[in-house]
Amino acid sequence: MSIAVLGATGHLGRAAIDHLLARGVAPSELIAAGRAVETLDGLRERGVDVRAVDYADAASIDAALAGSRVVLLVSGSEIGQRVAQHAAVIAAAERVGAQRLVYTSIVNALDSQHLLAPEHAETERMLAASSLAVTVLRNNWYIENFAADVATAAETGVVASGAGEGRIASATRDEYAEAAAVALLDDDHAGQTYELTGPEAWNHLELASALSELLGREVVYDALDPEEQRAQLTSAGLDDATASFIVGLDANTRAGELAAVSADLERLLGRRPRDLRAQLATLIS
Repeated sequence: MSIAVLGATGHLGRAAIDHLLARGVAPSELIAAGRAVETLDGLRERGVDVRAVDYADAASIDAALAGSRVVLLVSGSEIGQRVAQHAAVIAAAERVGAQRLVYTSIVNALDSQHLLAPEHAETERMLAASSLAVTVLRNNWYIENFAADVATAAETGVVASGAGEGRIASATRDEYAEAAAVALLDDDHAGQTYELTGPEAWNHLELASALSELLGREVVYDALDPEEQRAQLTSAGLDDATASFIVGLDANTRAGELAAVSADLERLLGRRPRDLRAQLATLIS
């Protein structure tokens, strides 16, 4: 019986597979399932079982999960469709006889007012009602979400955001992926919900200060009000709906939805996660 990773063609899923292999899982015991499976040729060459999956096709999901004992469901990227997609995966996991499912959610999913929380909360409720043993990994923001800000700061010396003084307890994608691998490998994590964050919550003033040190140039924070931010985004070519979504995400940050710090990631990794400067260094290098 194998470990199946759904979303293996994405950054988080692929990194989780790399960590499973690094921890000694035999390639033949891994199923890497995704849509653009041609990007997984390197894993196939190493002996990993690569399978195509279409969340709109129940038979496809059954085939992708066949023979799996533990499933990693990396939350889907198609906002508005994720509940249906996740429901299809949960049903398939039950049909094929999987015993446990690990799901990547968002921090404080059941109580959060974050724009992205409702689909995660509904998925958690569906999992709780299923026959599967479940581990929920509630991930905070990835530092990689700010890669464009780092590049802009390096070029212009400015970080602009509508997040105000709101704090973000980010971690690196690789650390979240390693935590997923840890959870997959130990059945003692069944029935657990983990709030995964970095060791500190930072605001954009502190982000600018850290970038000043790392880039060797002054970086200042341009705090935008919502209308200023919307105007900048639309002038850069974004449509109104996308601009409004980004403005809404920053409003969530201002309101403190990403500010809580937990030691759960440290406990899973067995070490302190990277702080802000160390996280940013992974982007700059």
